[in-house]
Parts: sequence; C-alpha cells; structure tokens
Amino acid sequence: MPQETMSPRERWLAVLRRQNPDRVPMDYWATPEASQKIMKHLGCSSKREMLEKLHVDFSVEVKPSYSGPSIPSGCDEFGCRYEMVNYGTGEYEECVFHPLAQCSTVKDIQRSYTWPDPDWWDYSQIKDQLAGNEEYPTHGGCCEPFLVYKNLRGEEQSYLDLVTNPEIVHYCLDKLFHLGFENIRRIHEQIPGQVMFSYVAEDMGGQNDLLYSPAHIQEFFLPRMKRVIDLVHQAGALAFHHNDGSIRRILPDLIQIGIDILNPIQWRCKNMDRAELKREFGDKVIFHGGMDNQVTLSFGSVEDVKKEVLDNLRILGEGGGYILSPCHNIQAVSPPENIVAMYQTGYENGWT
Repeated sequence: MPQETMSPRERWLAVLRRQNPDRVPMDYWATPEASQKIMKHLGCSSKREMLEKLHVDFSVEVKPSYSGPSIPSGCDEFGCRYEMVNYGTGEYEECVFHPLAQCSTVKDIQRSYTWPDPDWWDYSQIKDQLAGNEEYPTHGGCCEPFLVYKNLRGEEQSYLDLVTNPEIVHYCLDKLFHLGFENIRRIHEQIPGQVMFSYVAEDMGGQNDLLYSPAHIQEFFLPRMKRVIDLVHQAGALAFHHNDGSIRRILPDLIQIGIDILNPIQWRCKNMDRAELKREFGDKVIFHGGMDNQVTLSFGSVEDVKKEVLDNLRILGEGGGYILSPCHNIQAVSPPENIVAMYQTGYENGWT
C-alpha cells in the first residue's frame, strides 16, 4: 500500500484546486443509527475513531451557539414544532406545526410573526472549535431557505405558493436568505481564510425530474443564491452545493451562479448519468458523492459496493475533481459490511 503524504485538509485542498492528491479523499454522511451500527461492527468507542479507522477525510463544522429568546421544547427558533417519527430502523425529526400555515397575505405575516434576528446567535466560540482539528477540512455556514419555508408554511402549501402566492414566497425568502447570508458572513468574519467551504443548498430534484419549473427556480432561488455564493467567494472559500435528485436541467444555471462543489450525484435518478455529467461539467464543478444509497449501499452485496466504488473512481474521478462519499446519509438499513467495503475499496484503489 502506498504511503500517505497529505493530511485530510491538504488532500481536499488539492482536489478543490484541481491538483493531484496522494489519493482520492473520502467523506462520510450517515444517520446516528447507522453510525452506531458501524462503530459496533468495527469495535470502535467513538465516531472519530471509526472515521479514522476507515481512512475518512471528514470535514469539521464550525457554527455559532444559540443565545436568543427561550425556545419551547420540541420547537426551533422559527416557531416550528417537531416530533420524532419512527421509520423502522431509526427516527427522523418531522415538522408537525407550521406557524405561517394560516397566513393568506404578507400583511398577515407582518402582523402575527416575529422573524429570528441574526443577533440571536453567538459567534465568539468559533475560533475554539478549530482546536485539535487543524489537519482536517473546515466548513461553516449553511443556507437552505426553502427547506425552512416548507416547514413554516407546510409542504403542500409551499409548492402551491410558488404559483398562487408568489408575493409571500418572495417576502419570506428575502428574510430567510438574509439569515443565511448573515450566518455565513459572521462565521467567516471570526476566522478569516480558515473556512474551506460553506453550504449553499436547495433540494430541487425528484427521482425523474425537477420539483419546480426552471422558471420558478430562476425567479425565486437563483438570484438570492448567487448573492450568498458571491459572499462565500469574497471570503476566499468555496460554495458546496447540495441538491438531491434529477437536477440535470438546471445544472448549467447553477454553475453559472458560481457553485463549486456538487453533491450528492444521485446517478440512479433520471438524466443523471455519471459519464455524461463528468463529460459536460467535470471541468466546472468538483463532484462529491456518487455512492448510491437507494439500492447499492442499502440492499446490494459487498461485491456490488466494491464495483460501484471502482466505477466512481474511474468515471467521476477521471482527471481529478472527485471526493468519494455516499449519496446523502447512510441509513441504518445498510449492512455495516457494505460501508466498510466502500471505504476499504476507496482507500485501496484511490491512489493517484
């Protein structure tokens, strides 16, 4: 086995700068239940021990602490209330109360609702969060406003609003993008030049096509996203763009507004062929992900997993610009043997 010559941070930086790393870096996304199963399988007492054992080049998040008005149990700072919903192999937090669901106009919202203030968060401890993590890539700040909007209005109503209540969408997204903008700005202000990337995300794709029309994406999302991406670039960092599903139709527009890293590359979705994406966009974005959660990691064999790793290294990793990672969070239904096989195969075959 070749000898590593780079730290995880150096490895990521080499890929992001279109240089040659010693090997393809690997990232990790998983539910808590999945992580516990893998830790037990490997005999690890901590998640960090597990990640190091698997040679994962995980990124370290820096974030502020909440210091605003008291929040009722089970709620968030937006007034949304949540319940844990069991899905058989674990639990997810689902929004069950939408505070803006009954509002019919912008004036209704202005009369009845108080938006969170950026000053409700304390950024003074962010420098301390870097201690002991100097050899790992660092990310900080996240902006995914329509995800919050759906919780504020309700899933179905939020989609209807794009057509029936566009003034409400514009008003709320202005507020939510402002919060995301300030969050990212203040993080970079605390540790100038030390954050490698910030999340500028939005789920736009379903299994077969976009969840929204391109016209709606261009009207409601892209101009606001570009403002945030410009901020990230001005801070000397990169824009990590998470966008699930079949997004091929809108990808040129996303590249035009400046996304740098594209995740999660759900190649089983329609029009998301890996070779075509690499050929058309490989010189414009860094690919992050590619390991299928829907079938391969969850229900495939160890041999299926190994083959997919090799395919991703060959297709997405050709000429560089690739970080091996699961397509979204590994689920607890995935056998630990499959996850270990993914990282072992990536480690053994990802040398450049």
